Parts: sequence; structure tokens; C-alpha cells
Amino acid sequence: MEFNVKKLASDAGVFFSRAMQFTEEKLGQAEKTELDAHFENLLARADCTKNWTEKILRQTEVLLQPNPSARVEEFLYEKLDRKVPSRVTNGELLAQYMTEAASDFGPGTPYGKTLIKVGETQRRLGAAEREFIRSASISFLTPLRNFLEGDWRTISKERRILQNRRLDLDACKARLKKAKAAEAKAAAVPDFQETRPRNYVLSASASALWSDEVEKAEHELRLTQTEFDRQAEVTRLLLEGISSTHVNHLRCLHEFVESQTNYYAQCYQFMLDLQKQLGRFSGTFVGNAESASPAAATSPPTVAAATLPAVPTIPVVPTIVGVPNTVAEGVLNPNEVKPPASGTRRARVLYDYEAADSTELALLADEMITVYSLPGMDPDWLIGERGNQKGKVPVTYLELLS
Repeated sequence: MEFNVKKLASDAGVFFSRAMQFTEEKLGQAEKTELDAHFENLLARADCTKNWTEKILRQTEVLLQPNPSARVEEFLYEKLDRKVPSRVTNGELLAQYMTEAASDFGPGTPYGKTLIKVGETQRRLGAAEREFIRSASISFLTPLRNFLEGDWRTISKERRILQNRRLDLDACKARLKKAKAAEAKAAAVPDFQETRPRNYVLSASASALWSDEVEKAEHELRLTQTEFDRQAEVTRLLLEGISSTHVNHLRCLHEFVESQTNYYAQCYQFMLDLQKQLGRFSGTFVGNAESASPAAATSPPTVAAATLPAVPTIPVVPTIVGVPNTVAEGVLNPNEVKPPASGTRRARVLYDYEAADSTELALLADEMITVYSLPGMDPDWLIGERGNQKGKVPVTYLELLS
């Protein structure tokens, strides 16, 4: 390998000059070229974008993968350019445990049946979580990471070059200032009464030398000023590109919100379906539940049901042959239901709902229906009417209007 002593000495001289200029600026012993206000605002905006992008990226990674050891493992695989192994989500692992437990307890038992149903829902939740993590990583994390590892590194590199160009420029200004001061001192006319002619000759020679030094310093200053201006323009263009970065990150943020909305909507729908499935088998556990926890029968109604006007309590009459009983436990004949004189409200349907049996009313999203409650009803359900059709509807699917 060739060793260029001249280039090494030149680089060392430049480094020493920059170090001296930087130190003197910090000590207040040298002047510093200030950038214009617009440029300083661009620098501050870029730094702010970088700092908040890092924080948002790290916290989003924590949201998607709370396990720190798993995050470290994924980071190592990424740096080694190796595919991250597929990892079972917590929901899928719970589903596996519930399914195995149901096999041991007996799939035909009430507990085993419920474990299987809940386990299947947990498996679906785990699959939805996996898809959400994949979608969020592609649409949100990857663009943020690309900015920090690509555009920001380029900006940082050009900013360091600009800083070196500024130090060189200020060092040239300092050398020119010193050369002009020395030239002026050497060009001063000596006093012939106190100074010998020989000193005058030496003074004239020194003046000429300092004049050459001034010309050389002015030439270096012009070159350095040109390099500084060129580098400042390059850095300015890169910093102004932060605006397009914000636009790109805004689009990615919308996609992240959409992915998160779809994920939570899926989870909500899965749990509603599970609640409906378990509700159909609730009669199997009524005796045990009432004997084990008598206070459960007097649990307060949900907030949505509590917003309905109160209806006078009517004692539940035992079922007699030939006499309809519309509020008997688990029995509802829509043709026998009569709305109360007061207490009906309008409601907007939030989601589509498929009726499970003839006692329920199928719903379509955004349609308007009339709802009311009857004494003795489950607080999670209301009676809904749409024209000549009526039936039970779940409160969670409705937006009650005043």
C-alpha cells in the first residue's frame, strides 16, 4: 500500500486548523460564521423530525412486540440478513392449551365444549394479531426505519461536511485578518531620527512579504467561500426535503391507523360471536351459576341499557296454559310483545347482525329502528321494531339516540 506523506501532512494540517478554530470559538476567542435564520429553522426542524421519528419507531415496536428479548432477537436476525422465524402469538398459544385441556376434560362435557369454543376464538384473535403486526411493520415501521437509516444518514453526512467547510472558512478569515494587521504594522513609516536606514530597508521588505501573504490568504478565502456556499446549498436542498418526508410519514400513519382499526374491529366481532355462542348454551350452566353466585342475578345493567327511560316493574306471572307470558325467562314471542306506553327510543344500527333464531331481529348497519325494554329482560338485549317486524336485538350493536 502506497503511503502519501504529503497528503497525510496536509490532512493533519487541515484537522489541526479546524480543531484550533473550533476550540477558539468555544472559548469565545474567534468569530463564527452564522447561518441565516431560514437555514437554522431547517436544521431545527430536521433534528426534531429525527428525534420524534426515533421515539415513535421504538414505541411502536414495543406496542407490536412487548417482549424485549423477542425484539432483540428480531433485531439480530435483521442485521444478519436472515429471515425471522415464525413465532406463535400469545392468543394462538392459549388456544392450543385450551384445546388440549378440552381433550383431557372431555369434548362432550359443558366445560370441554366451552373450552373448545373459546380456544377457537383465541386462535382467530392470534391470527388477526399476527396479520396486524405484519401489516403495521410493512406500512409504518419500514418507512420510518428507511428514513433514519437512509435519508437521515445522508443529511447528517452533508451537515458534517458543511461544518468542516465553515470551520475552514472561519480559519481563512482569521488568517487574512492577521495578515492584514501585520501588513499594516510593517508598512508604517519609521522615524528616521530614531531608526537607522537599515531598519527602514528591513521594514520595506517585511511589508512586501506580508502583502504577498495577504494576497494568498484572500485567494484561499475566495476558494473556501465558494466551497462553503456550494455545500450550504446542497445541505439546504436536503433539509427542505423533510417536508416530503412528513407527507410520506403522514400517509404511512393513515395506513397504520387503518390496520389497527381493522384489527380491533375483527377482535370485537370475534368476541361478539363467541358471546352469542356461549349465550346459546347458557341454560346448561344456569343452575350451577345461580347456586354458586346468587348475586349474579342482580348485576347492574350496562350503561347503554341504563340510558333508556325506566319502565315500571311488573311482577313476572308464572306461565299458565293458554295465557301468554312475554317476559318469561328465555321465552319471547314477538307477536305477543306490546311496546310500553312510554319509554320507546330511536336507535341507529352500528353493525350488521344476523338473527340467531325467530325471536331475534336481523339488523343492517346504519338503519333506524325503535327499541324499548321489558321488565325482566337481560340488560344486554332490547326489543327492536322495524315496521311490522320485531324481535330481540343486542345493545352493543346500537347507538341510542336522544
